[in-house]
Amino acid sequence: MTPLTDVNYSDLLVEALTRYPDRTAFVAGDRRVSYAAAADGVGRILRVFAERGLTAGDGIAVLSGNTPEVWLVQAAATLLGLHYSGLHPLGSAEDHAYVCEDAGVDLLVVDPEHAEAGAAIVERSSRIKHTLVLGESELAENLLTLLETAPGTTLTRRAAGPEDVPWIAYTGGTTGRPKGVKLPDRALVHTVSTVIASLDLPSVPRYLTVAPLSHAGVLPILPTLLRGGTVIVHRGFDPEHWLRTVQDERVNWSFCVPTMLYKLLDSGHAAKFDVSSLETLMYGASPMSPSRIAEAHDVLGPVLLQAYGQTECVSWATVLRKDEHVPELLDSCGRAVLGQRVVLLDDEDRAVARGEIGEICVRGRGIMSGYHNRPQETEAALRNDWLHTGDLAVQDDRGFFRIVERKKDMIISGGFNVYSREIEDVIAEDPAVAAVAVIGVPHERWGEAVTAVVVPRPGSTVDGPAITEKVRQRKGKHQAPKSVEVVAELPMTAIGKVDKKKLRESYWDGTARQVH
Repeated sequence: MTPLTDVNYSDLLVEALTRYPDRTAFVAGDRRVSYAAAADGVGRILRVFAERGLTAGDGIAVLSGNTPEVWLVQAAATLLGLHYSGLHPLGSAEDHAYVCEDAGVDLLVVDPEHAEAGAAIVERSSRIKHTLVLGESELAENLLTLLETAPGTTLTRRAAGPEDVPWIAYTGGTTGRPKGVKLPDRALVHTVSTVIASLDLPSVPRYLTVAPLSHAGVLPILPTLLRGGTVIVHRGFDPEHWLRTVQDERVNWSFCVPTMLYKLLDSGHAAKFDVSSLETLMYGASPMSPSRIAEAHDVLGPVLLQAYGQTECVSWATVLRKDEHVPELLDSCGRAVLGQRVVLLDDEDRAVARGEIGEICVRGRGIMSGYHNRPQETEAALRNDWLHTGDLAVQDDRGFFRIVERKKDMIISGGFNVYSREIEDVIAEDPAVAAVAVIGVPHERWGEAVTAVVVPRPGSTVDGPAITEKVRQRKGKHQAPKSVEVVAELPMTAIGKVDKKKLRESYWDGTARQVH
């Protein structure tokens, strides 16, 4: 008797590409790609890769804006047994070259827009053997042209085990060099299950992707295709373009990071378009203030769903579902997703009582197997078989978690632990404030002084003293900002998070000891 084997990620890819051959899989501008054409494209990419001598265990990296071909290349890489790393278009050539060396990348694929960056990466890398371009460029051969004459092949599953690593995903690198997060087959399979079971996926999804496919934007694609849905691909986010596409393509599902939603809300365009087809708008990747969540709910309707996780926990840890977006829960990141155990632990890895602050720790099939080439950091992050996220939270009696701070962002002022998230939520209620970040800056008396850095809404003026007084009344004197500074924009990481490390640098520069 043939032994039974677990369903692996390649099984899901083949099933998704072959089940609905006549339906539309991808829409990109005026282009519509059927499932049959997508499957044929993956088969041809497999042949091109194999002709260049790529075999299981080799590495591939992709630097490109969002196109259907990016996902087809990812799928082909998995079916061939390559390990894949996405390079964020906003990253530096130096960091990208480091990723290619660290991950062991043999093939670099870029689009014409990033050909110059691709050349800089190749120049810095001693590892890359092959380069292909998704279009015309002097840098290397045009992969799209090669596909026209490449023979097709029938897509078949790959015999991968649950701990095989199809993806090495690199973090943003705000604390130094990017870290390679090894995402095993079991975690990617669990991610698909999580989307279908826990994220209010429409029965036949029409998914609009605007977040980078090199990062979180890619995760909903396979679940969409398994349901026979359609993926509408945007290369970036523009509020009016997003709204028009929702209207014209009858989009029923999308994912945005909070900064995108802020732009949409502040644009004033939402009332011009019919977005009644939208069933679920997932948001995450960084905190969003309750006041702006409520504003989005008023503008877009009861469609919001929050998913909390991190690269190391690719299938997310908690979800605040659409029907849980009620006023008393808008500061919560929800409850544990199905299949993940989520607890709060103290510094000795002991469970804390309900209502007490602890570190969010996760155990389940959806977490990383470790950091690539970093055994000590892996041991620390996966201590006692728990993924330690670095996020501090409290949990109420119903099981809802509320994040209060990143451990490394906690401010110690006058001996008090100050949690910036609580202050940011109060300040964000001000109608003149578009975005805010609260940090600690050096202070001779207090050690660190609470400082609010605020971006005003267009045409608005921020009243610093009024903000300080409001926080003092709501949170207490020790949490009130000693200073409110107005800036045009906040520094952001490549994946849309406020870069507090960079924000603090100007204040801590020249200081011998940076507490955080």
